[in-house]
Amino acid sequence: MSAALLKVSDLAKAFDGVRAVDGVTFSVAEGELVALIGPNGAGKSTCFNLVNGQLVPDAGSIELAGASIGGLPPQIIARRGVGRTFQVAATFASMTVRQNVVLALLAHAGRHGAMFAPPPSAFETRADTLLERVGCLELADTHCATLAYGNAKRVELALALAGEPRLLLMDEPTAGMAQNSRGKLMRLASTLAKRDRIAVLFTEHDMDVVFGFADRVIVLDRGRIIAQGAPEAIRADPRVQAVYLGEEA
Repeated sequence: MSAALLKVSDLAKAFDGVRAVDGVTFSVAEGELVALIGPNGAGKSTCFNLVNGQLVPDAGSIELAGASIGGLPPQIIARRGVGRTFQVAATFASMTVRQNVVLALLAHAGRHGAMFAPPPSAFETRADTLLERVGCLELADTHCATLAYGNAKRVELALALAGEPRLLLMDEPTAGMAQNSRGKLMRLASTLAKRDRIAVLFTEHDMDVVFGFADRVIVLDRGRIIAQGAPEAIRADPRVQAVYLGEEA
């Protein structure tokens, strides 16, 4: 495994005196898929929001490739190489798939003023390349409002890749998807991560997805890490079974 790209050390965040994240330390390497799991309220979303700048840590550090990013604005963190997908796929429904990706590419290039003008052909070519990577090139001229949900999630992945992320945060990537589509999306994410050396940190409630695709699993409970390691070890950990997996273990 490569050296750690993301390093989180003693991270803490409290709301009204309640520690949502309490002394959390972990890392994610290039090309590694790490699942961050735990019951509702465990602190997963807060961790994500701290890493991508939606929240400012109360204590601790967040480093990307050795440089501190903790407390930086989200747009700066994105430019440093952190991308994110969300639980609900977010696209401009009235625009085509290609137009959505071109907008993401223009934003990443700082060409905000060009968003309302015909895009340079190079951006459309790059958009098609990204769509081909996620298996959606044949949908390039389709309006996003008409996409099946599984395809919308793949398009959202292309939007995230438009920012050339070194670290990709995936917030419940298979939520709302049919069972047979979940594995397809995660196989795609895994292939892209390994091939392009992208570090992936994802949250997920589907344990088949977690144990089927994560290289490592981190388990949170009440803001603290109670276990982390290989999926097989996490599945067998009695602490994890007690607070989270239950019968699913």
